[in-house]
Amino acid sequence: MRGKRFSEEQIIRVLKEWENGVGIGDLTRKHGVCENTLYRWKSKYGGMEVGDAKRLKALEEENRRLKRLVAEQALDIQILKDINSKNW
Repeated sequence: MRGKRFSEEQIIRVLKEWENGVGIGDLTRKHGVCENTLYRWKSKYGGMEVGDAKRLKALEEENRRLKRLVAEQALDIQILKDINSKNW
């Protein structure tokens, strides 16, 4: 089953339609998503503007990069400790 990918701008536009009184059944048919998807989008993007969503995405990417960096440094520290603990 192929899933569609919606940009943050498109998701926020759909949620704005929902806030303006368009029925959930109409939105699901119009955009080809299920009700659960709309509720998930609302919990993540509800009340956001397009700029906020772009900032959230940038912060999540930065957080992912920093976590990877910390994991690599922790591995390096562990390797150095193992090397240092051996008696040459």
